[in-house]
Amino acid sequence: MIGRLRGNLAEKQPPHLILDVNGVGYELEVPMTTLYRLPSVGEPVTLHTHLVVREDAHLLYGFFEKRERELFRELIRLNGVGPKLALALMSGLEVDELVRCVQAQDTSTLVKIPGVGKKTAERLLVELKDRFKAWESMPTIATLVVEPRVGAAAPSAENDALAALVALGFKPQEASRAVSAIREEGLSSEEMIRRALKGMV
Repeated sequence: MIGRLRGNLAEKQPPHLILDVNGVGYELEVPMTTLYRLPSVGEPVTLHTHLVVREDAHLLYGFFEKRERELFRELIRLNGVGPKLALALMSGLEVDELVRCVQAQDTSTLVKIPGVGKKTAERLLVELKDRFKAWESMPTIATLVVEPRVGAAAPSAENDALAALVALGFKPQEASRAVSAIREEGLSSEEMIRRALKGMV
């Protein structure tokens, strides 16, 4: 129903954001891989979207790349994989990393994602193997380069990072340890989330 939105980024509270499209604020949930690429608040951005309609809510998910949206759609088609787990998988691993993980049938990497146990990881790898064959020839997503912001990290950046990790399914204690392990100061919440996830997965 809603396949793409272009507007100004009005709010950014990982993993949620609000996109202002001609005065209408669309609330979206995005994977961290999309969050890292977003511009500053107030600047224009185009996101590919997927709408999930439930009895109690209409939920809109946004993706920077169309390829990310296609992966999300493949994941939620699998038995036992809902949007939350799909976002967790996509936040912990880049699209190409997940494809490589499936090709290598690497359960050890998947089980580090919150909500993925050994049996779930094994089932996901088996079910995704055939689906991902077509992905091998698709163009890869460019490597992300995130520039840290200058200055000391604000408490709000740490709080945003913690909230995002908990929303992805990590336990509060795990999220707190991961953020506390980042020694470098002056990082944005997005960069803190990225480093924390890399340390966990």
